Amino acid sequence: MSLEMGDPKAFAYARRETRIPMEVGVQISGHSAARDPETTFTENVSVRGARVWSAQRWKMNDQLIIATLPGSFHSTARVAYCQSVPGAGFALGLEFIKPVGTWVVADCVGN
Repeated sequence: MSLEMGDPKAFAYARRETRIPMEVGVQISGHSAARDPETTFTENVSVRGARVWSAQRWKMNDQLIIATLPGSFHSTARVAYCQSVPGAGFALGLEFIKPVGTWVVADCVGN
């Protein structure tokens, strides 16, 4: 089985923390084709990232801003993958780069 760049399975071996299925309202911004932030939600979350739905196709390694709605959390994030989901748009794997505030999952191991 070969894995192509942008395939979320290609990153599964490197993930150290468990993803928790959780819908969290978020706003993402920074897409070159979108003037306004996109209001969307997560599919699952972890201490260091999230899988987020988007109407836009993003490129791997694009940077965006993610912020919880409502909430005190925001972060610059890196797009680890962008997977087309027929009838639903795109699923983005995000890695938080500069998190600020309280995310929905606490880092229990102190990393």
